[in-house]
Amino acid sequence: MTAMTGFLGGMMKYFTLNNGLEIPAVGFGSVLESDVANFEEVYENAWSTGYRLFDTAASYGNQIALGKWLKNSDHARKEYFLTGKVAQSEQGYEETLSAFQKTLTELQTDYLDLYLIHWPKEKPFFETWKALEHLYDEGLVRAIGLSNFEANHLDRLLTKAKIMPAVDQLETHPYFSNHVTHDYLEKLGIQHQAWSPLGHGGQELTDSVIKSLAEKYDKSTGQIILRWLYQKGVATIPKSTNTNRQKQNINLFDWALTPRDEQLIDLLQRGERVMGAPDENYSADRW
Repeated sequence: MTAMTGFLGGMMKYFTLNNGLEIPAVGFGSVLESDVANFEEVYENAWSTGYRLFDTAASYGNQIALGKWLKNSDHARKEYFLTGKVAQSEQGYEETLSAFQKTLTELQTDYLDLYLIHWPKEKPFFETWKALEHLYDEGLVRAIGLSNFEANHLDRLLTKAKIMPAVDQLETHPYFSNHVTHDYLEKLGIQHQAWSPLGHGGQELTDSVIKSLAEKYDKSTGQIILRWLYQKGVATIPKSTNTNRQKQNINLFDWALTPRDEQLIDLLQRGERVMGAPDENYSADRW
């Protein structure tokens, strides 16, 4: 398990990446501007609750709104952690450099903490990674990594990569634990970060095993799942516009699941994804 150090406001813990950068163990998943009428209020509530990592991506279309909130909030840049992702249509060396500059402009910042390739795509794959390495070398991003890259994609990347990815952001939840890729990432020293950690449509939040554990620990079902992932060394980016759930999702660090209860959740693995496998989603770009 990656080392866990540090506190933020007495609440947050961190994982240490392979380049020494600390990343919050729990971040705030992207809320789309089109999903809520009170976008800035949702993010300000998240900030007040204790979130400092804000996940975004060019393809989400929320960078302008997020940048506006950050600018208006007067929060010091060093106090928060920004993740961005280069979109499929923006891959390639020059295209990625251009996309990155657009992201900085929209977020109204002069650097990112973490920049990821959003999905594996074969044709411009190495050129895209080369661009990320350049941005890292230039100090424009503090860490670079991947999203939705599984073992076959990582094997291909590492034949030419000069810099080891720091993070791989993957679909991970009780019904799809992604344990094979997780174990591979641990061997490589790459931090596993889970998107959609609470599953799809609330199905796992009503699972009888999860519910019984929630009653046992006097926690929400979401907290049970997020604590399970944390104990496995997985960082998470849950998303909620509800202030109470925002508070629950970050209140994970003064209690723990027993090894037996952790195993009960392990047994819920069904191989059920929210989305299809990366190579299925982008069949035209398959390896």
